[in-house]
Amino acid sequence: MKKLLSIVLLAIMFVVVAVQPPALAADTANGAKIFTGNCAACHAGGKNTIMPMKTLKKEALTKYLKDFEAKGVEAIVYQVTNGKASMPAFKRLGDTAIADVSAYVLEQAEADWKKKK
Repeated sequence: MKKLLSIVLLAIMFVVVAVQPPALAADTANGAKIFTGNCAACHAGGKNTIMPMKTLKKEALTKYLKDFEAKGVEAIVYQVTNGKASMPAFKRLGDTAIADVSAYVLEQAEADWKKKK
């Protein structure tokens, strides 16, 4: 009886895990809008008007953003959420918007902030 109960519980757990919706991918188009409204004043075109060497280009992110090489977009999410030094925290944007803008920043950094045609 215990073995049957274990099998049934295991089967139920498998079904619950199997029907979980997939994690939603970040919306970089929405991230671009959020960037324009909240980040572009200091970071237009991937630049940095406050600390010019700390741009949003991939080389600078790798050099200056803690854990960027290991964590990628999650390091950007952390920075946007918590801020650091002269960059304010943007927790007020919420998790979805922060994920979107972080994915947008990474996408642009990988394209060297070249405009899409």
